[in-house]
Amino acid sequence: MRLPWNKDDDTADEGTVSLDKATTTVDEAETTSETKGSAYTAGKGRPTPSRREAEGRRRGPVAPPPTTRAEARARKKQLKSSMSREDRRKLSDERRNQRAEQREKMMAGDERYLMPRDKGPVRRYARDLVDSRRNFAGLFMPFAVVLIVVMFLPSIAAYANFVLLAFVVLMAIDAVILGRLVNKRVRERFPDTDDTGFRLGWYAFTRAMQLRRMRAPKPQVSAGDEV
Repeated sequence: MRLPWNKDDDTADEGTVSLDKATTTVDEAETTSETKGSAYTAGKGRPTPSRREAEGRRRGPVAPPPTTRAEARARKKQLKSSMSREDRRKLSDERRNQRAEQREKMMAGDERYLMPRDKGPVRRYARDLVDSRRNFAGLFMPFAVVLIVVMFLPSIAAYANFVLLAFVVLMAIDAVILGRLVNKRVRERFPDTDDTGFRLGWYAFTRAMQLRRMRAPKPQVSAGDEV
């Protein structure tokens, strides 16, 4: 029977029993450790965190994206200063490889990597029309090189201006023919498109002026092919 005046004694006895149990548990753990050898490690009492959780704790909260160019430059500079030389070199190599891969896909005509002026089926069709045709404007760059050389020859330099004028007239005639041809074929193939007129004609002409091997994206058809 528990009497009111025995409350303190019981509490003290319970504390003594709890202390004795804790001491016994420690002694048992030490005995188990000695029995299993020095390589034994007691359990942590909690599950081991996964790799994703550990990386999340290490990284901390993700910073919001920069809102201005100045902020982006400052953040980039801070990131570079906190990286080692080896990490900066690896990052530079990765970016170089990424740019090379993007350029390769752009030259192949992948829509995801094209410049805005080159995107769309209309522009692709216009490029194919230009590439399938032998254009007089394609002689502009070789002619310019020859003209520069001729300027240094006084004996024939006087005739260079007449040759240049004739070349410009012929190139303008070819540009008009090419622009009308491209616009006509585009209207037939894409009757609902608004990408016609002078803009499309100028786009075709500027591509025709470039050497075939220097055109970007690369030609997907050969000269003389039906488009």
